[in-house]
Amino acid sequence: MVTAILGWALLALAAAGIGYTVHATVAVRRFARAPRPAPATPEPVTLLKPLHGAEPRLADNLASFLAQDWAAPIQMVAGTGRADDPALAVARALPGDVAVRTDAPAIGSNAKIANVANLMPAAAHDLLVLSDSDMAVPRDYLAVLGGALAEPGVGAVTCVYRGRGDAGRWSDLAAAGISYHFLPQLLLGLALGLARPGMGSTIALRRRTLDAIGGFARFADHLADDYALGEAVRALGLRVAVPPMVLVHGCPEPSLAAVWRHELRWASTIRRINPPGYAGMIVTHPIAFALLALPLAPRPALVLLLAAIGARLALKAAVDRLSRASTAPAWMIVPRDLLSFAVFLASFVTRSVDWRGSRFTMEHHGRMSAAPEFLPR
Repeated sequence: MVTAILGWALLALAAAGIGYTVHATVAVRRFARAPRPAPATPEPVTLLKPLHGAEPRLADNLASFLAQDWAAPIQMVAGTGRADDPALAVARALPGDVAVRTDAPAIGSNAKIANVANLMPAAAHDLLVLSDSDMAVPRDYLAVLGGALAEPGVGAVTCVYRGRGDAGRWSDLAAAGISYHFLPQLLLGLALGLARPGMGSTIALRRRTLDAIGGFARFADHLADDYALGEAVRALGLRVAVPPMVLVHGCPEPSLAAVWRHELRWASTIRRINPPGYAGMIVTHPIAFALLALPLAPRPALVLLLAAIGARLALKAAVDRLSRASTAPAWMIVPRDLLSFAVFLASFVTRSVDWRGSRFTMEHHGRMSAAPEFLPR
């Protein structure tokens, strides 16, 4: 009796997952057809670039932000926490108006925010665009951001992104997780009015808005600083716009262990920010549940497994059309889905995470504190 109930429960979860995948595919297609914001008058802009290490393709990523169809001055302020960081040489070699700052003083647990706060004294313009160093953007990036930020009631703009493997097969696996799990989940959440994103891919806002939310230092103890920044903008009664533009996130993970650490950190962060919503993500794993049901109900489970694989391949095709590129080969869908399921389960028992060589204890609402062995002495 118990075995039968468990089998039917697993089949029901697999079926629900197939339904979710179909709806996510529709959301991806609708996002691809959404109209772009009206062009805004170009104005001077400062790009804030916190750096950490010589990542693969770093020079190309940074250069894409400067190679813009934007008839106004573009300043980039890049910086690191250490004067000997190899990323500094890459930033200094860039053409154009590029300022470099180093030795960011610690202001909390989040070293990235300390770095960003240290960039602000060199920022020359009112329009600010903060973005991670592993992002690459199209030539109309600033034009789309400017148009979205000019819309009534918008206080900040953030952007969705796909993955790109920059360090071999394991990084392709990481990139597939971004393109074929994270991106469609986010687009469906936006379509249903459930997602409230603020992402490290881009946070564009005006200096007065940043001042109104307390500046970057306010987020010095947030692991999900980009999400917290977006929530602070919303608390002012302003919207965070998400224009129909897909950026590229370069994945540098050289091993399965690196992929696991990175994804577990973010899954654990999301779970603590939004526990009910994260629990609802159980329906995003139809292949795993169909496989688990195979020993208990072989025939219906096999039918659902084939349907789940077909639905996931259709979603991959929709994401690839939206992105105008294929992130990973089709054969990677099944192992990628099983890895995502394993990360989902592990996130419920994770209390601390590794981030850039340090270990942090997860706290409520996306906050973090350094583990005792990593505290300054």
